Amino acid sequence: MNYFATFILSFSLHMTSAQTADQVVQQQLEAYNARDIERFMDCFHSEIEIWTLGEENPSAQGFEQVKKMYENLFQQSPDLHSKVLNRSTIGQKVIDYEQISGRLGSKEDLFLVMIYEVKDGKIWRAWAVRE
Repeated sequence: MNYFATFILSFSLHMTSAQTADQVVQQQLEAYNARDIERFMDCFHSEIEIWTLGEENPSAQGFEQVKKMYENLFQQSPDLHSKVLNRSTIGQKVIDYEQISGRLGSKEDLFLVMIYEVKDGKIWRAWAVRE
């Protein structure tokens, strides 16, 4: 096989195995709804930061801190569920308008916008915009 054919074959194999930003975010959503902390955290970059828009500091920073925050949420929210009402993708950024029910036992739904930035096939930054 010549070098050009080898290059094309290896490039196409790489492209089919790489996930798009919205696929990574969708996997994260499915793991969130299953409250599966290991699968959920597999979607995050080691340098993950979670922000609330308008705050001066991240809500959680670094893989271990984010994991601890969501472990607590999952344990305290047996009926936790997020439904995406609208999703837009711009390059490596995914913007979800979400309806979250069962959060910390609340009977009222939470509506928010989540903005995810994907880097190296993992969620690297996330911003929450709350009502």
